[in-house]
Amino acid sequence: VKFYGLLSQRICLVRPAYTEAFASSFDEQYKTVHRFETNHLRNVAKLFAHLLQTSTIPWTVFRCVYLNEDDTTSSSRIFIKLLCQDMAESLGMQELRRRFLQPEDDNVKESLQNMFPVDNPRNTRFAINFFTLIGLGKLTDDLREHLKNAPKLILQQQQALQKQTKGDDDDDSSSSSSGSSSSSSDSDSSSSGYDSDTDTDSR
Repeated sequence: VKFYGLLSQRICLVRPAYTEAFASSFDEQYKTVHRFETNHLRNVAKLFAHLLQTSTIPWTVFRCVYLNEDDTTSSSRIFIKLLCQDMAESLGMQELRRRFLQPEDDNVKESLQNMFPVDNPRNTRFAINFFTLIGLGKLTDDLREHLKNAPKLILQQQQALQKQTKGDDDDDSSSSSSGSSSSSSDSDSSSSGYDSDTDTDSR
């Protein structure tokens, strides 16, 4: 596998167009990984691990990885496990952590959001448990901190929503009051006009 990794890396360096082809292939392989046999799956994971750790292909390829219970299968979890473990062995945990959690490219950071989900506590816990079980718990420091502060964030969001709702209700009440006052003024004007006409007719 190391030979094919080096060969693929060399091809991409000679012809940059192949870089995009391998990046697209990552997405395709990940989506069909459940069809692979164990050895095939392991070889594919190691090949892409080499291309990623050497920055031959961009880390934006992780945008297709949704690490949660609903969007992963046992095969896709094994693929991610082998991929990350191989990169950790080659790069070291500190460098891997930096690339995952402190990417310099904003596009990479955005692409990794689904792999380190903070959209809801259930998905966050799943990601924490997954990385911890495969021996890469240091990648979950930010997720653990987010989960710890999640109740406070939810409370703040609820309070902000309540304030906004109250403000909207107050605006609606003010608008209704203004409309009622305007209608009342119009009615008074009409009544005054009617009284004047009546007085004129009487004369």
